[in-house]
Amino acid sequence: MFDRFGEFDSAEEINETAVNLRREGDLQGLRVPAAENGIDADDEEAFAAGALLYLCDDMAAAIGKIEIEAKGVDCAEIMEDWVEYIKVQCIDSPEVAVAVRRKGKSLAGCIAELLKWGFQHQHKVDPAILKAAGVSAGKCTVGIPGMGTAKKIINNYYLGGKR
Repeated sequence: MFDRFGEFDSAEEINETAVNLRREGDLQGLRVPAAENGIDADDEEAFAAGALLYLCDDMAAAIGKIEIEAKGVDCAEIMEDWVEYIKVQCIDSPEVAVAVRRKGKSLAGCIAELLKWGFQHQHKVDPAILKAAGVSAGKCTVGIPGMGTAKKIINNYYLGGKR
């Protein structure tokens, strides 16, 4: 995932590396940290051409990290939605975007928190719903955080309860 340059702790670190590579004229090498960090190829090309002062901002760095990490985590259905919720939090909150980029925070860790909440907050499914679904089990429970709760869990995971 972050094979050549390692995991950057901030957009500032990504930009510092990118500026140095561009200054050295290593435009091919510039593609590596951009790709490793999920930075849009068009942005990388514009930066290499000198049209942009910096390769990324906090939001692009955070969303890029989430997208790269998502490739290594098998997410389906509601977990894909959770990944999108995290991206929305990066767009809505500069503070979350900065926190997502921090070393030690990961998509897998955040999804684990959402999943833990679900297991800890199981609700019994009404028998009428089970019957309508054709489920013959005597008891069925489900625990999936709603969007508002998921937002709180995401913020708490990345910000450490600072909000």
